[in-house]
Amino acid sequence: MEIVGKSRLSEAVKNYLQRINRERVDLQAALIDMDGTLYDSMPRHAEAWRLMTSELGITLPIDDFFRFEGRTGASTINIIFQRAFGRNATEREVHDLYERKKELFNAMPSVSVMPGAQRMINILKSAGVMRVLVTGSGQNTLLNRLNTDFPEGFSDDLRVTSRDVKIGKPSPEPYLKAMSMAGVLAWQCIVIENAPLGVESGHAAGIFTIGVTTGPLKSDELMAAGADITFDSMTEFADRLPDLITVFNSTYIH
Repeated sequence: MEIVGKSRLSEAVKNYLQRINRERVDLQAALIDMDGTLYDSMPRHAEAWRLMTSELGITLPIDDFFRFEGRTGASTINIIFQRAFGRNATEREVHDLYERKKELFNAMPSVSVMPGAQRMINILKSAGVMRVLVTGSGQNTLLNRLNTDFPEGFSDDLRVTSRDVKIGKPSPEPYLKAMSMAGVLAWQCIVIENAPLGVESGHAAGIFTIGVTTGPLKSDELMAAGADITFDSMTEFADRLPDLITVFNSTYIH
């Protein structure tokens, strides 16, 4: 596993600044995904989706459900229906199937906090960086745990969920909404994501986007989706985050 050193961090920040034609990053907010980033929940989500679709007689590779991550439930169901039946699901089908998926997920063992996630939040808090949750999920199973698992990690009024967007990832909409909530511009924040669609969303919003590989999808897919830099785990990212903040504060393009 390659360790991301300061020179690579500096190169990534300089490349980003050149891309957006800015002199520097003024880091004020971190826009953070939930499933697969804060919680080690994606294997259970993927399995719940697989079980639900198998009940419809549809068989998809398990990795496909990791690639769907970040979409709203309705968007995911419509993709599945388009592949299998050549049409979108009806509103009733979307409602019933998503409820079934949630039922299957909730019947599984409770998920754990992603190793390194709490340390990441603590580092951001200590640096005075605002945290905004940006998730494609609308399930209360994990949303209701945030205040307990990450005390003072996320303000209740700084959360974007599937209930707050019309399109969702990979559209930039969720991250544009998060920036508006936080009162920051693209060059004043970072995105922390683990899924290609989420990375694509952050990149499309013009934000320095960090990809963290926490599942079966490799860093190459995150880079292809537009990640400015990738890390092999949340633990590695937390290890390197203080250096990244230092690089943000000291890198200027003239």
